Amino acid sequence: MLNNLRIENLALMDAVSLEFDEGFTAVTGETGAGKSVLLGALSLLSGSRAEKTMIRQGTDTCTLEAAFQIPQPKQMESLLEEMGLPELEEGQLLIKRILSSRKASRIWINGSMATLAQLQELGKQWIDFHGPGEPQKLFHEREQLALLDLFAGLKNQLADYLTNYRSWRKQLEEIERLRNESRLSPEEAEFLRGQTLDIDNLQLSEERIHKLEQDYRRISSAQDLKDLCAQLDESFLGSKGICQRLQAALPIAQKLSDLDPSASTLSDRVESLVIEANDLSTEWRELAFGSDFDPQQIKQIESDMEKWMSLKRRYGATVEGILKKREAMANRLKIQGDLKGTLERMQAEADTIEGSIRKAAGAIRSSRLKAAHKLAKEAESLLQDLGFKKPKLGIEIIARTKLGPTGDSDCQMTFSPNPGSTMLPMNKIASSGEMARVMLAMKSVLAAVDSTPVLVFDEVDSNIGGEVATSVAKLLKVLGKDHQVFCITHLPQVAAVANNHYVVNKVQDDDSTTVTIDCLNNDSDSRIDEFARMLGDRSSSAARQHAEKLMAQ
Repeated sequence: MLNNLRIENLALMDAVSLEFDEGFTAVTGETGAGKSVLLGALSLLSGSRAEKTMIRQGTDTCTLEAAFQIPQPKQMESLLEEMGLPELEEGQLLIKRILSSRKASRIWINGSMATLAQLQELGKQWIDFHGPGEPQKLFHEREQLALLDLFAGLKNQLADYLTNYRSWRKQLEEIERLRNESRLSPEEAEFLRGQTLDIDNLQLSEERIHKLEQDYRRISSAQDLKDLCAQLDESFLGSKGICQRLQAALPIAQKLSDLDPSASTLSDRVESLVIEANDLSTEWRELAFGSDFDPQQIKQIESDMEKWMSLKRRYGATVEGILKKREAMANRLKIQGDLKGTLERMQAEADTIEGSIRKAAGAIRSSRLKAAHKLAKEAESLLQDLGFKKPKLGIEIIARTKLGPTGDSDCQMTFSPNPGSTMLPMNKIASSGEMARVMLAMKSVLAAVDSTPVLVFDEVDSNIGGEVATSVAKLLKVLGKDHQVFCITHLPQVAAVANNHYVVNKVQDDDSTTVTIDCLNNDSDSRIDEFARMLGDRSSSAARQHAEKLMAQ
C-alpha cells in the first residue's frame, strides 16, 4: 500500500507531505479544486509520461516521492532483480521522480537511478487506475483474459504451459533454421574440419594458453631477461657484491657474539642474510638459464602462438568462447552428415511437445469456459446494485487452432448497460463512469485473488445518487479490505463510509493560486462541514444534520 507521498511544485500545488492508511480513502473537494493533482502524482510515479506544463509556474522542478509497502514482495523482488535494481528493504518500495523544465526527467527506485520503462513496469505491479484519461484494463482483450484467468485460478497451469510452449517454439525455430540452412559444400566442410582440428591441436585450456603466452613473452624478451639477471648477479656475486660483503661481515658478527652472548641473535640474522643472498643469486641464474629455449621449442611456441592469435581474431578472445564455436562447428558437421535424419528426430520431439501442450491448452480452455459464466453472473448481480437496471455482461471464449503464449483460446467481454441495448465490446462503451462501475464490480468479484495493492477510481459515482450511491459506497468499503482504494467522489454517501478522508481546496489571492490537501480523519467538525458542502450548503442546518447522520453511520 501507499504509506507516504510527497508532492512539490506539481500543477497548482506548492508542497505537501501526506501519510496514508490502509482501506478505503475518499478524496473530495469542490469542482475545479484540483483533486486531479493527487491522481496526477500517482500516475507520474507509476510511469506515465510527463509534460513540462505539469511543473508549477514560476519554478524549475517538480519533485514526487513515495514509499509503498508491498504485501506480497516475492514477485516485486524478482522484477527488481531482473532489472538490476536494489531489493526491497523490509518489503518497502521507494520511488522518486524529478521533472525539470530544463533537463530530462530523473527517476530513482530504492535509491538507484532508473529508466521510465522500468518505472512503468513496476507501476503495473502496484497500481490500477480506473477513470477518464487513464489506461483501462477492460478495454483490452488481453487484459480481459488475464482477469478471467485470475478468477479461474489458472496461474500455475498457465506458468507450466508457457514453459512448455516456449520449449516447443524454440524447437520449431531450430528446425526451421536447419531447413533454411544450405548444405555444406565439400570445401566448406573441409574448412570446418580444419578449424576444429586446429583448435584440437592447440589442446585449449586456460592453463595451456596461460603457459603458451608466458613462454612467448619469455622468448620474445630473452636477451633483456639475461641482461637484467646478469646485473643482479654482479650486484650479489661481484667483487664488491652483497654476498661477499655479507660473508666478510659474518665472522665479525660471530666474534662479537662470543664476547657478548646477547648479540648471538644478531649473528644468527647475519648468517640468515648470507644464506638468503646466495639463494637469490642462484635462483636468478636459474631464471636466466631457464629462459634458454632450443630452436625447435622456439619454433613450436611461435607457431602455436600464431594459431592462437588467429583463432582469437576469428572466434573471440576467450578460451571458453572458442570452445563453444568449436562445438557449434562440430555439431554442424555432424548434422550435415545426416540432415534428413536429424530433422526427422527433431520434428518428432516437437510433435510430442505439441501434443502435450495442446492437451494442457484444452484443459485451460475448459476452465475458462466454466469461470466465464460464473464471473459474468457475479458481476451482473453487483452491477444491478450499481445502478444498471438489467445489465448484461458477456464473456465469450473464442477457440483458435493456433497455439499462443496463453493457450488455444482468447476471450472477449461485451456489455449492455440498459435493456434493449446492443451488447458491445468494452472499448465501445462511451461513458467512462459506466466503465468505472463495471471495473468496480469486476474488482469486487476478484478482490480475494487480485494482487494489485493500490486501486484508484475516478468518476465511479458519475451520474448516480440515492440507493445506487450507497451501493457504490458499500462496494468500495468492502474492496478496501483486500486493497488500498482511492476514490475521487462528489457524493457524501461514498465519502462517509471511507476509512480515510482527504479534502482538496484551492486557495486564491490577488497574486497566486495554490492547491492544498488536508486529512480530515481526526477532525469531525471539518468533515461534517465538508459533507454539508457536498449536500449543497455549508450554512444549512438541514444539510449539517444530514451530514451528522452520515458521520454516525
